[in-house]
Amino acid sequence: MPKDVAVIGVGQSAFVRGYQGSIRELAFEAFREAMQDAAITVKDVGASVVCSAPEYDKQRTPSGLIAEYLGLNPQPTFIVENVCSSSTSGIRVAYGLIKSGLHDVVVVLGFQKMSEITSADSQERMGRGADIMFESPFGTLMPAYYAMHARGHFAKYGTTEEDLALIRVKAASYGVLNEKAVYRKAVTLEQAMEAGPVCSPLKVFDCCANADGASCVIMASADKAKEICKEPVYILGLGAATAPMNVTGRTTFAGLDCARLAAKEAYEMAGVGPQDIDVAEVHDCFTIAEMMAYEMLGFAEPGKGPELIRNRETYKEGKIPVNVDGGLLSKGHPIGATGGSQVRTIVLQLRNKAGAIQVPGAEIGLVHNIGGVGIYGNVIIFGR
Repeated sequence: MPKDVAVIGVGQSAFVRGYQGSIRELAFEAFREAMQDAAITVKDVGASVVCSAPEYDKQRTPSGLIAEYLGLNPQPTFIVENVCSSSTSGIRVAYGLIKSGLHDVVVVLGFQKMSEITSADSQERMGRGADIMFESPFGTLMPAYYAMHARGHFAKYGTTEEDLALIRVKAASYGVLNEKAVYRKAVTLEQAMEAGPVCSPLKVFDCCANADGASCVIMASADKAKEICKEPVYILGLGAATAPMNVTGRTTFAGLDCARLAAKEAYEMAGVGPQDIDVAEVHDCFTIAEMMAYEMLGFAEPGKGPELIRNRETYKEGKIPVNVDGGLLSKGHPIGATGGSQVRTIVLQLRNKAGAIQVPGAEIGLVHNIGGVGIYGNVIIFGR
């Protein structure tokens, strides 16, 4: 397993529905926690990668603004945008910067303040994440796209609305324990099944919520990590893939090829397989997204994902714990910050510092982060 690049610090703001400060202050909350975790100073940082979907923010080119506020001048800073997968794309960029020898320590800072615009405007911008000539004009929004995936999975494999509801029940049971989550209430199966429709078959509890938040991941070369960090967590494998933006160009509605291909690449680089993963964070923007992730990551054969949740195998005590921090369904989904939040959870798990959600003996963890409706797929495997 390659152990050339390590995570030496992680941080996250609370994810909230309406952050009262500026984007620079929001970014600082995650940065401060990560810097304290890494026990370094700004003089140790060689570069920063800021990750955000700028159409939600009033500030143009936020990387310069945030780097200045965080005291990271005159080091170079970059902006990375791959919608919902922005911060894991930023981690891939930082990995390359470190592996090339250009920098020893790189800060990856993801943020989004989605409350700066109205919910209607936010939905319109999400819709423009599809092809603005051939799809967006027809009113395709995120719930509608994922509802099509749900219908595709239902038709091909016999999956039911109750199977999806069980995923939300699990997420909520862990969201209660996550002090940084937006939604911290338990949800019963009955509540999930009886909730109002959003886009059939998806109901209110099948969907994550917009949020404001920031995450920070500090990465270093292996040599530097050993020098300055007591508990480095190494990147063992990275995989990334893209799919046609137009869903008419996809091979299936019952899964996301970009996730399957990214996972294959990450497993091969790490020299491990799905059976070796002790804990996973997957992109559950909708319950059907988590269901498809079970299968695209190889935790279950295609069509067998429902068996995992029915048998509670993706709970903390199961054979493959998934989203035991509540996932996006409980934490909320501040676009640019989401992937970094997932990484923070896995790093804490592999350090045995995850508290009430700790998976005993976790040594290898996986992050699966999707951008748009299966356009961009990132999978990263971490090890102690």
